[in-house]
Amino acid sequence: MKELSDEEIASKLKGNTLRVYLALLKSKDGIIGVREVQRALKFSSPALAAYHLNKLEELGLVKKGNSDYQIVREVKVGVLKQFTKIGSFMLPRYLFYASLLTTLLAFYLTQFKEVNFYSIFALIFGILSTAMMWYETIRTWLEKP
Repeated sequence: MKELSDEEIASKLKGNTLRVYLALLKSKDGIIGVREVQRALKFSSPALAAYHLNKLEELGLVKKGNSDYQIVREVKVGVLKQFTKIGSFMLPRYLFYASLLTTLLAFYLTQFKEVNFYSIFALIFGILSTAMMWYETIRTWLEKP
């Protein structure tokens, strides 16, 4: 079977199938069973979970074991492009930038001694950039499927 490109996969990986794929990404070792998917995503039946897992298998993203499915290929499609996987956690990429800017702003505030045009400009720039980065982090987190 021909391996699909990321664009072809992105066009087919939507809705509940994307949610099932995300559940696989979040799983401890990239392995999940049909019943686990059904419970985690509150599907009405195991058959619905199996349907979406089989769809992922057809896309070449998972392989079927005895009673479970395992990720064989990770792709970044749609909103998943905005996330970084650390262990079983999916964190927005902006979280790292927001944390860095918050740390720099806190350090600047501890060193703030003289009030002049440049110090006020740096303070306003630091506050605005930190606020924008946290806004993007939260917005991305809320878009997670």
